[in-house]
Amino acid sequence: LQKIALVCTIIGAIVWGLIGLFDFNLVDYLFVEMLGINFLAKLVYIIVGICGLINIGLLFNHIESK
Repeated sequence: LQKIALVCTIIGAIVWGLIGLFDFNLVDYLFVEMLGINFLAKLVYIIVGICGLINIGLLFNHIESK
């Protein structure tokens, strides 16, 4: 589960990088502009946010292994 969450978090970071560098929101482009489904874009943002919270556990992973 944590590896899947990490992949989602990395994808989210790439999307934020595109927004910061080029003012281009890939999620809105794919789901809102192409498909016209605003709900899917919000769902993607919610999933990436939850994945980021799951990955907080990576900060404390070394404590569990000792």
